[in-house]
Amino acid sequence: MSNNSPRSETDGASGRMRYLSLEWLDALSTEVASSAHMTEVATHHAIGVTQVVSNGPEGDVIYHLQVGDGHASFGAGPADPEHVRMEQDWQTAVDVANKELNAQQAFIAGKIRLTGDQQKLLDSQPVFGALDAAFESVRVRTDYR
Repeated sequence: MSNNSPRSETDGASGRMRYLSLEWLDALSTEVASSAHMTEVATHHAIGVTQVVSNGPEGDVIYHLQVGDGHASFGAGPADPEHVRMEQDWQTAVDVANKELNAQQAFIAGKIRLTGDQQKLLDSQPVFGALDAAFESVRVRTDYR
């Protein structure tokens, strides 16, 4: 069963969010939208990346990063336009998010399936560096169970 909009899953007492829940997506969306670094890289790069994470607590979750023309957005659903699609299972996504597994190693090992414009993805590495910085403040409030 595919679920483009994961259920809400926040521990109100601690302010912690479940990885890939609506609150988590919203929190990262806010960080991306308010990041001067993301805005800067979005003036020099344009890419739409769709992530598909399967077999998680919420079922399958689809979310995107869209960057270009000085704007960056992150949220539920596929990128439009979509230049690259990455598909992985829940455990791989958790391991990469926790930095227990390097994304390139996961790709080489076949744990992340990549389709689309791989050169555009390589040319957009500064985008992912800026995203990682925005992700850091959300990471510390995230539960990966």
